[in-house]
Amino acid sequence: MSKRSGPFWDAIEGRAPVPRAAATLGFEFISADIDNGTIELAFAATEDFTNPAGNVLGAFQAAMLFDTVGPALIATLAPDEFQSTMGLTVSFLRPVRPGRVIGKGRIVHRDGPGDQRRPGPFGRMKLA
Repeated sequence: MSKRSGPFWDAIEGRAPVPRAAATLGFEFISADIDNGTIELAFAATEDFTNPAGNVLGAFQAAMLFDTVGPALIATLAPDEFQSTMGLTVSFLRPVRPGRVIGKGRIVHRDGPGDQRRPGPFGRMKLA
């Protein structure tokens, strides 16, 4: 992978701190394929994130998902570009226990004004 820059890559390569929310979740970069719009990350779901039944609270799971899908797009943007998430819908399929949680994001659709590869202020993106 060629050397990249921008908020995401600067944090990944140690030129800037990882955002505090991501650090709280135990964010760990595993890999990104810019050409295919995919990313793989890991998070450390600690006992501090659990409910009385010992499962990781859904809010922490959603935060890990949020910190996976955002970087899937941010990793593909130019250094002076950024994105904002307008909505996030989560359905939980089963409980998550404390430990290492792997997040995989993939851009399946994106569009916007101008360059179709880069969404503009009112562009849309769908992640899987």
